[in-house]
Parts: sequence; structure tokens; C-alpha cells
Amino acid sequence: MTATGRRFFAERKRVVELAVKYRLPAIYPEKGYVDEGGLMSYGVDYDDVYRRAAVYVDKILKGAKPADLPVQQATKFEFVINLKAAKQIGLTIPPDLLARANKVIK
Repeated sequence: MTATGRRFFAERKRVVELAVKYRLPAIYPEKGYVDEGGLMSYGVDYDDVYRRAAVYVDKILKGAKPADLPVQQATKFEFVINLKAAKQIGLTIPPDLLARANKVIK
């Protein structure tokens, strides 16, 4: 499992290529890695985070003080599996795990 952060995300294609080269079944913190060919990801659903941030922006623009608004943590997470990547490294994903995924790339 890779760490989160801009430095890793910026190099996601290279990280994924190395994992495939050495046949490592890796799980990543963001969907962008899976879009680059990574095996699977489990992390925050950024669409939901940004949508909720827009509510805060609206409140601030209407006069609310940012210091008075509560801090929120992510509540929605996303699990994505790439079956092409699994096949490349010779890994079979159990049907139970596939059923739990929010998105399966075939």
C-alpha cells in the first residue's frame, strides 16, 4: 500500500508500472492509481468531499465565520478494482470482494 500525498500521486504512473513489473498486488489510496492501471484503491470519495466543501463556501459567502464552522471528516469512501491489472499479475479476485467494490474495471 502506498502512502498518500502529492509526491506519490504525481508519480502514480511510475509507481503502478513498478508494481506491475514486480507483480506486486498493491492497493492505493486514490482512484487515480487504478485509472493508470493499478490493481485496486480504497480511499476518500473526493466528489463527495468537494460537494460538501461547496456548502461551506456558500455559508462563508453568506457571512458565516470559518472559525464557527465545524470540522468535518470524510464519510464516504470508494473501493475500485481493476480486473485487467489482476490478470496481468496472475491474481484472481474472489467474487465476494468484487461484490463489495463500488467500481470494477474490466
